[in-house]
Amino acid sequence: MLTRLVTFLGLVALGVLGPATAHAQSSPGALATGIHISDGRLVEGNGNDFIMRGVNHAHTWYPGETQSLADVKALGANTVRVVLSNGHRWTKNSAADVAAVVRQCKANRLICVLEVHDTTGYGEDAAAGTLDQAADYWIGLKDVLVGEENYVIVNIGNEPWGNTNPAGWTDPTIAAIKKLRNAGFEHTIMVDAPNWGQDWQGVMRANAQTVYDADTTGNLIFSIHMYSVYDTAQEITDYLNAFVNAGLPILIGEFGGPPDQWGDPDEDTMMAAAQQLRLGYLAWSWSGNTDPILDLSIGFDPSRISSWGQRIFNGANGIAQTSREATVFGGGNPGDTQAPTAPGTPTASAVTATSLSLTWTAATDNVGVTGYDAVRVSGGSESTVAASTTNTVAVTGLTADTTYTFAVYARDAAGNRSARSATVNVTTDEGGSTPGVGCSVGYRIVGEWPGGFQGEITIRNTGTSAISGWTLAFAFANGQTVTNMWGGTPTQNGGAVRVTPASYTSTIPAAGSVTVGFTGSKGATNTAPTAFSLNGSTCATT
Repeated sequence: MLTRLVTFLGLVALGVLGPATAHAQSSPGALATGIHISDGRLVEGNGNDFIMRGVNHAHTWYPGETQSLADVKALGANTVRVVLSNGHRWTKNSAADVAAVVRQCKANRLICVLEVHDTTGYGEDAAAGTLDQAADYWIGLKDVLVGEENYVIVNIGNEPWGNTNPAGWTDPTIAAIKKLRNAGFEHTIMVDAPNWGQDWQGVMRANAQTVYDADTTGNLIFSIHMYSVYDTAQEITDYLNAFVNAGLPILIGEFGGPPDQWGDPDEDTMMAAAQQLRLGYLAWSWSGNTDPILDLSIGFDPSRISSWGQRIFNGANGIAQTSREATVFGGGNPGDTQAPTAPGTPTASAVTATSLSLTWTAATDNVGVTGYDAVRVSGGSESTVAASTTNTVAVTGLTADTTYTFAVYARDAAGNRSARSATVNVTTDEGGSTPGVGCSVGYRIVGEWPGGFQGEITIRNTGTSAISGWTLAFAFANGQTVTNMWGGTPTQNGGAVRVTPASYTSTIPAAGSVTVGFTGSKGATNTAPTAFSLNGSTCATT
């Protein structure tokens, strides 16, 4: 968890740090009884590539929210990183509790990354525990974890060093790895970076080869946490490529997208780079954050996915589009070469000037269909416009009075892709408002600082049918300016602001809502807008 951000003076461009020059050796495989490392990549016991696509879940603080595991699985995740405590700072999770978590992960066909959170910010946060204490906790759980190597990865300690003398991270990390191996642990071990997980001083990057070589099994993976330090594409790609080029395993173990006063994380590049490099990512976090802007779901409710959650689950390079279930659960094993049948011809509905919905007859598969990709067809080329785990999807960002051609593919857990469905031609509306929209809008200021602020707008559909495609209009009275937005795209003329949706906020179900967040500039006064309209209809304010 991003419990503390680096100061402005501490931010450095990671691209100036030299990449690792040595190459990781292939895993000897002596202890590769389950998930392990092979040639710098995370693979299952059968040698099948495994790319984590999942979320973090704060189990130790919300032990009663175990339904969350089923909920994130239903949204397409293949992995969950579970927050635990060794008792140093928070209530200790017992062996029985951890065993129950592992059982529930397996029941929900999720790979389980277990981490001790008490180490967060050691050296800077006086309340933090040591990696050695975390290693002792894992050793105390050995009876629970032995035999679960196909399903469990041990993340020794969360963000185990702050910004004070981060060079001190290396030796305790090596010692903790050796302690677990000497105790007989055969699991893949995950290690987090210093600098509160963000490694902005490059300590993990510079010492990764030495740390990797200290694990004689070779079954070690590095975890970088990407928040506001990673606000440019160059920083993100430089960091990840340094590990990939050195043959060292890495994933993005935590990341955020919503901006704050320290910066605006470039989550689009994080997710795109992870997909291109075939690296795992685990978004922070399912629900229950002190700052709810990082909640993927609101109040642990899977029917109330936030704009951040929509980005992660349903956006470009998101979980619905890219996740593949671990083959150890019986689906998508390397022997599964049979593609799903082609989906039925899509039909269009809720067509507006800028959006529409596509629905099709579901495909079938010998193991099981895990998702669909809707594509736009133009001559001999095509491009993916949306992904879904069900047989319907919203397509946004279209141009008024334009004819489009769409088709759909199905895919299974092994990555087999169906033949393309038949196509459908759809012409968008000429434009204009949609009468009779029932809506209410809630506007709140999340935080303020000199010259700037962060706001949040929740749009609720109070009507009886879904709203597909929308334009929200409002006006600032004190010269405020939107500087960045997630969940929507703003245009501003003076104080007047118009917002159109992102792909993952385009449809507002009846009685449902979507949330748009933004940062803005301001003067001494920051009065909230008093009137909002949606597709030309006045909305109530809440």
